[in-house]
Amino acid sequence: MNARTLTKTLSKLDLGGLRYFDSIGSTNDEALAWAAQGAPDLSIVVADEQTSGRGREGRRWFTPAGTALAFSLILRPTAEELPHLSRTVGLAAVALAESMRKRSLIPQIKWPNDLLLSGQKVAGILVESVWSGEAVDCTVIGVGVNVARAAIPPPELLQFPAVSLEDALGSLPKREAILHDILSELLAWRPLLGSEKLLKTWEERLAFRGERVQITGQGAEIAAGKVLGLEADGSLRLRDERGNPVTVRFGDVRLRPAT
Repeated sequence: MNARTLTKTLSKLDLGGLRYFDSIGSTNDEALAWAAQGAPDLSIVVADEQTSGRGREGRRWFTPAGTALAFSLILRPTAEELPHLSRTVGLAAVALAESMRKRSLIPQIKWPNDLLLSGQKVAGILVESVWSGEAVDCTVIGVGVNVARAAIPPPELLQFPAVSLEDALGSLPKREAILHDILSELLAWRPLLGSEKLLKTWEERLAFRGERVQITGQGAEIAAGKVLGLEADGSLRLRDERGNPVTVRFGDVRLRPAT
């Protein structure tokens, strides 16, 4: 993967701009800085290697050279999209899931921001916002996908079982093609950000539906119950052991199957 092959592969997509790096600290940091400088809507930062990639809660995202897909996409929300920005992570998750389904895979979305294949993490999403006063000026969707088997971190760094697309497909796909498919799906689903269709698809792809899970934050359990679905804003709906409804909002939370 390089700037030339990326430009050629993505040439028919209506992107705002492309910055490619052989190696970078974090694509999200670069995209946030670019956004602050006025980057157009749908500008994208792609890197072959990340040396300081991160997920939620500041956790490290392992991105060795030549093995993973790491990119950050800048979205400048329209007036129609602004009321639905809490669904941005769902937009990205659905785009990832649908792109994988077109390769005959069966992905699931582990709320709030991971993609699973056969119960193992294959991709993660980090959404960050740039504010102008009290209004969101733009959002940055950071995505990391384990493409090659070598992208999977060593066991001591894993916080959840992981898998790669190479493992799932039985062969190594081209990262440019994976990126093209994800972006194509995202562009197709973006006009549906506030729609019932997006919410329903996101809900249908949820991992652990009907199963009991634990939600933790800052090392402590904050909720537990059976996964029912999603609220309109993308929050998670559970039913606790007493049969009471529980809503878990977005934040620095972690979902795990109940033991």
